[in-house]
Amino acid sequence: MATENSAKPVIIKKYANRRLYNTEKSSYVTLDDLAQMVRDGQDFEVKDAKSGDDITRSVLTQIIFEEESKGQNLLPIKFLRQLIGFYGDSLEGFVPGYLEESMDAFAQNQDQMREQVHSAISTNPLMMNFESMTRGNMEWMENAVKMFSPFAANEKNRETPEPESEKNSELDALKTQLAEMQAQLAKLAGGS
Repeated sequence: MATENSAKPVIIKKYANRRLYNTEKSSYVTLDDLAQMVRDGQDFEVKDAKSGDDITRSVLTQIIFEEESKGQNLLPIKFLRQLIGFYGDSLEGFVPGYLEESMDAFAQNQDQMREQVHSAISTNPLMMNFESMTRGNMEWMENAVKMFSPFAANEKNRETPEPESEKNSELDALKTQLAEMQAQLAKLAGGS
């Protein structure tokens, strides 16, 4: 079984009829099979069977689209709009590296987050630690976005301060999102 750390990824060939063929197992696979390979840590490359071009990025994007259309909704609309906004922007070249580093940092903290979520569910007082970590992550992401959009950050600073009711509604929205994340993580923890 190949892993992300192995030197040689599994080659998947995509034919004109849209069928995907796993050359290692000599069998056809589906997008769901490829998604499971990703979850299992198997590295693969998808090649166009006719031209030999590497089309891994478009197939991975297609998997994300399929997962989102099934109702998984992992990518927030605001994030998607910001991401689309970076296409053609002068900072476009920085975005892939930044996103990769962000996801690496998130993956490194994943076990710690699972442990804290599990503790928060079983003993409610530890919920404060998870909320604090979530707030820290949100601040970190906001600062990172400001780094890519310095002019937007300056305009926001010139605006009048937010009324207390808006701050409370944002806090309520974050609490709702946190509760939804906890439910999803509990579901994942129970299924693994």
